[in-house]
Amino acid sequence: MTDHDAGPTNDFPSEEDTGANADNEGDKGPQTHRIEIRKRLPGRRLDKYLRSKFPRISRTALQLYIKQGLVTVNDLPTKASYEPALGDIIKVELPPPPPVDVVPEDIPLDIIYEDNWLLAINKSAGIVCHPGHPNQTGTLVHAVAFHAAHLSKGSAPFRPGIVHRLDKNTTGVMVIAKTDEAHWRIALQFQRRTTRKEYFALCHGRIRLDGDVINQPLAPYSSTTKHMIVSGGGNLPRQAMFKEAITEYRVVARYRGYTAVELFPKTGRTHQLRVHMASIGHPMVGDGLYGGHVVSEADLAGSGSDEPLIDHQALHARRLRLMHPIHEKPLELNAPLPPNITRILELLETHRRL
Repeated sequence: MTDHDAGPTNDFPSEEDTGANADNEGDKGPQTHRIEIRKRLPGRRLDKYLRSKFPRISRTALQLYIKQGLVTVNDLPTKASYEPALGDIIKVELPPPPPVDVVPEDIPLDIIYEDNWLLAINKSAGIVCHPGHPNQTGTLVHAVAFHAAHLSKGSAPFRPGIVHRLDKNTTGVMVIAKTDEAHWRIALQFQRRTTRKEYFALCHGRIRLDGDVINQPLAPYSSTTKHMIVSGGGNLPRQAMFKEAITEYRVVARYRGYTAVELFPKTGRTHQLRVHMASIGHPMVGDGLYGGHVVSEADLAGSGSDEPLIDHQALHARRLRLMHPIHEKPLELNAPLPPNITRILELLETHRRL
């Protein structure tokens, strides 16, 4: 749920066309997987094939493992470009994962739902979802680890329980998995796009259409920044790798100089909603990265304090609909708007209603 949703986290090859097993399962050392090719894969490169079987591992890492001889075909070294043939036996020796040691921290959580399998919170602004390095503290993962006795292993080191993510300053509904089964079942719903995600945002300007679908692929501007760009925008970096990104929006209310919208992302790319609204000329209030700016009571009412009412994007994950991963019954999770966005709405209704 994006701005950035994680995909499914099942690392085990499908039994449909492979016979896979870990020769030393349960050991904390290297894990060896044996895969037998049982159907033809014309034109399928080895690195791409393995990427489909081990979705937690990047294609770059798999190419490195192949180069290092950690991947063999019929007990012989191979190349990333090799095309697996019927009857091939592929062995993959995965290095041991780095140690995962998230120290619980007593950080308050706004819990909106909890049972034995999952936890749903109303995420506050200013907190990142998980550590970016082993020594980072104060993240949502640290807070959840303090609250819950058990969490799923997660999709990567230092991410226990994290099924999907929200930007640091995006507020609203986030789901945390307590068990591995709940994790992969929820992640599969995100991958298959069967969840229903609803966001609320305040944007600059008067949006003309009552609703529309923005279909604009996104890519990072460079490998050293989180700034995202849409295709066809000019001045694009040579190596930009664009991925499909689709957002539906509906206008909730129009004000002089501002528009309140509901957003329904169909995909979950980084900063997707923020970039898409900026791409049609209506950046979100407070989103300085993509052309928005802060507002104060004086700006909206013509008098009062000059202090910014919000210093980040006015974006809130208001509602998430999914199937309960264990009970398989519809589950709707709702998070009320944060006070700063509510205050801006009050001022707009009072002073800038059209």
